[in-house]
Amino acid sequence: MSARPFILTQRLLPQHALSRVVHRLARSRSPRLKNALIAAFARAFRPDMQGACEPDPLRYESFNAFFTRSLEPAARPLDPDPRALVCPVDGVVSQIGYLDGLGIVQAKGRTYGLDALLAGHRTWIERFAGGAFATLYLAPRNYHRVHMPLAGELRAAWYTPGRLFSVNAATTRAVADLFTRNERVTCAFETPDGLGFGLVLVGALFVGSIATRWHGDVTPASPRTALELAARAAPLAKGEEMGRFNMGSTVILLLPPASVCWLAELGAGSAIRMGQRLALLAGR
Repeated sequence: MSARPFILTQRLLPQHALSRVVHRLARSRSPRLKNALIAAFARAFRPDMQGACEPDPLRYESFNAFFTRSLEPAARPLDPDPRALVCPVDGVVSQIGYLDGLGIVQAKGRTYGLDALLAGHRTWIERFAGGAFATLYLAPRNYHRVHMPLAGELRAAWYTPGRLFSVNAATTRAVADLFTRNERVTCAFETPDGLGFGLVLVGALFVGSIATRWHGDVTPASPRTALELAARAAPLAKGEEMGRFNMGSTVILLLPPASVCWLAELGAGSAIRMGQRLALLAGR
């Protein structure tokens, strides 16, 4: 399907209703249904099972258990440099760089606002204005857990309701302000030496659930209204799991000005893996 009809179809679809149907189907433990779903998905997307704790897709109790599969601890080694900011997910770099004030690059010729992305949370808008960002896309075939790029404590978290457009490359190029339109869960952290960073987990078409380790399933939400989430001061080490997606989506990593230097070889389209170095912390 070309980009224009694909975008139009998404606008007309009952996005949240379809995502709730997918949410229910994905959690079915009926052997016949879950095996059919897993087999069809495996044929279509050829998921990466390398390093999975259970490498046989059909041995999972449900499609969702297969989709959010865990990995063996050695499957994603962390960059050993203590100055390294590591990748929180497997996937592809959609965009990476530095904010122009409050402006973040979405795609060539498109930007959106940090203030809209963070739903007006002034403290964190001020901390990240003019800073660094990396937009990381998780395709359906990827591992779908989200990990800590640095050690830190959760300082704030909130749910922002919205649409559920696809976040693939075609939609990112075509839909203005895509990441501020879509439903999302934002978690803001602080490292032991006071560096703030944010992880924005953006929902997408058929993403039936966004979960964090503190709040469980945040979406699907009922009612779909903005919600402040508990900010428990539970420190996590670099590389620890902090959340997960059901189906493919996007994570936006935010950092303050003059805090990191992105690796020069990273750019739009770069393949990434959780634990690899994305940047070095500046002045540390």
